Order: sequence, then structure tokens, then C-alpha cells
Amino acid sequence: MRRRRFLALGLGLAACAAGCGAQRFTEGASVLRTRFSINPGGRRWGRAGHVFAGVARAAGYETGEGPQVTVTGLPALAAAELNQGQSLLDAATPLARLAGEVEVVVVPESSRFKDFGDFGAALRTRPGQTMLAGGPQGNPDHLLFGLIAKGLGADTRQVDYTGYPSRHEVVAALSSGKAVAAAGRVAEWRTIIGRGRVRALAVSSAERVPELDVPTLLESGVRVDFVDWIAAFGAHDMPEESRESAVGMCDEVTRSAGWEAACRAAGWVSIPLTGDDFELWLASEVRRTREVLRDLGLVDTTKSTICRGGCGIRH
Repeated sequence: MRRRRFLALGLGLAACAAGCGAQRFTEGASVLRTRFSINPGGRRWGRAGHVFAGVARAAGYETGEGPQVTVTGLPALAAAELNQGQSLLDAATPLARLAGEVEVVVVPESSRFKDFGDFGAALRTRPGQTMLAGGPQGNPDHLLFGLIAKGLGADTRQVDYTGYPSRHEVVAALSSGKAVAAAGRVAEWRTIIGRGRVRALAVSSAERVPELDVPTLLESGVRVDFVDWIAAFGAHDMPEESRESAVGMCDEVTRSAGWEAACRAAGWVSIPLTGDDFELWLASEVRRTREVLRDLGLVDTTKSTICRGGCGIRH
């Protein structure tokens, strides 16, 4: 496995600067295998980091010291691409995909769009007049609308999207007519949907979300399977021995009944994928994210195909 140069780029990985390498214990390799320092890569992943560490401890792993494992996700990948920085493939050592948060497309209760078909037809034929809203530009909500537009055959560069810093402001935009549809994580919208303030048109996952009678995008004729994923990474210079131990820990934790229960409680979907398989999947996710950001006009990939430090992908 090639060693990666490290650049934090706002991913919250700067905390790895001290003590991130494999910690050597005199007790032997068995102790090295069972001790990890598990931390979130920023405030957004605080809960995920805490939950993952708790399930790891329940599975018999000691946490708080040892090789660093950082929990981060899709927004960090997108931020690196927007800032034209190092990809997560190069900024850190990929260990495992852990879980994902399903997104939902919603419209005001009084919307003229009775179902996703109505909305899709408008977005396909009038992308510049179908005003969309969600989190800040380049975040998963925006990426999802880009993927939907592309899947519908719409001119993605004409997509009219406004990013807001809070869900409250997105709801206000829908209520005032500043936006005709919005996207966001199901967990953030479930209560608002239940109160009848908005209607859900489709969810982004391959399967329907329990207790939410809403079709998937795939059922609605759009070939998009998308979640706001969470993953575990090691330091850029993580020794191979420590990587193998960390991958084994992630594999055991994410396939445990405790992890499944924790994901259900948090409203996440468990999507475990570890080691080399995760690294291959991550390379495809980097490509997909880069392409949709380009299609939305947020990044320019035509100037150069040479990535600083290598992007992990053969252009």
C-alpha cells in the first residue's frame, strides 16, 4: 500500500499530528491489535465517532490510545474537491465505510408537484426555473440534486440551487416560495414531514426507509443510489501492521449486532465495507463527486489532469 502525504484541508484530521503512528507496546502484538484512538473528524461527526467508539469498546477493543482512527464522511470529500486539495485517498489511509444517512426530496404540502414524476418533469425541462434548496453549496443535498438532474437528462449547469446554513431557513424558503423543492437527511425532515408541513417525494437509498411510505429514486425512474456516508480513516502514514489491525477492528465492529442496533437508533443505514474493497469504492466515489461538482459548475476539471500529490485515480 502506497504511503500518503497528509494535508488536513479542514477535514478535522489535524488532530492526528501527534500520536497518530502505530503505538508500540511491550506487551506484544495482541495489545496493539486491541487499542485504538477513535475520534471524530469535526463537529459534524461527533455523534458518529462517539457511537463507533462505544460499539468498539463493547466488542472488546480498548479506546483512547494507540493508532488513530478518524471518523469523517462525504462532506469532507466534497470540501477537498471544492478547494482543489488532496483527495481523501491521499490525505489519509482508508479503513472502512461505516454507515450512511439517507436523503429525502421534499416539497411544500400545497405544491403543484403531486409526486416525483411531476417534479422530475419540471426539473428536466426547466432546470433554471425549478428553484431548489438545501444545505450549503457542494454539500450532500446539492450533490444529490446534481445527480438527480443528470439522471433525468437535465442541463445540470442550469440547476438553480440555493444553499442555507440551517434546516429552519430551508423550510422558510419552501414556505415563502423561494424554493419549490428541497433535499436533506431523512432524520432532519421526518418530524416536519409528520406534521404535514411538507410532503416527501422520494428517498435517495436503494431501499425504502422504514416507517416512511415514500418511493426510492430508483423506483421513480432515476438511477441514483445515494447516502451521506460516514467512514473511518487512519493517518496518512499509518504503518501497514496498524492498518491491518484497524481494518480488522472496523470489520468486526460494523458486522456486530451492537452496530446494527446503534445505527437503527441513530436513524442510519449500516453499509459496512472494509480494507481494499472500501478503497476501491472510495476511488469511484471520488470520481462521482468530482464529476457532479463539475457538472454543477462548482469546479473546473479541464485545466489540468495532474493532481498535487496524486489523487489515487488514473486519469
